[in-house]
Amino acid sequence: MDSDSDEDKYHATQESEDEGEPRPPSRWSSPSQLRIPFYGQTLARARHCHILCFLHFMDNGRIGVDRTDDKLWKIRDLFEIIGMNFSKFYNPSELLAVDEVIVKFKGKILFNQYILKKCKRFSIKMFKLRDSTGYTYDMNVYLGKDRQRAAQHLSATHATVTNLTRGVEGFGHKLYMDKFFSSPDLFDDLAQKKITCCGTVRLHRKVMLKDSDPRQ
Repeated sequence: MDSDSDEDKYHATQESEDEGEPRPPSRWSSPSQLRIPFYGQTLARARHCHILCFLHFMDNGRIGVDRTDDKLWKIRDLFEIIGMNFSKFYNPSELLAVDEVIVKFKGKILFNQYILKKCKRFSIKMFKLRDSTGYTYDMNVYLGKDRQRAAQHLSATHATVTNLTRGVEGFGHKLYMDKFFSSPDLFDDLAQKKITCCGTVRLHRKVMLKDSDPRQ
């Protein structure tokens, strides 16, 4: 690719930035405290932006791809490969924790979340299973209400935790969680799979036992 085309694409990128689109990473910045020399020596910034425009992980003509219910189908194969390798090459510690993670994102996607009380109000919500070292053993992206799981009479949080812990069943792990996930039914379900649970609770949730109020 000649320098003229690179320059034209650079100006096109600059125009898109002026229209309010997100700026590329600052690895090509002029200030030395922000610049990472490796990127500038390996790939021109305009070329980087050009590749991002055409980055693609799924064949649109592939037969059998669920484009209706799976909002993550564009990167589903890549996401599953990453998750599989997380659990394939590492044995988690005895102590585990499940929690939600908020990833700031202002792009246009169907499952983008607007959470008013969070500092990252426009974001992608994810659920992760991590061990005591902070290693991510498994993860899920929140794509909205799952109708199939609702038909199975499982709460959304119950189904999420069950899905994340399927790879650690039967090994005697101890799982910690906050009140967003905790419920007696979930704890009983995981106890049968040799996973001991500990977490805070919301006393007024429908799934809580009626005699669990400490004021009684």
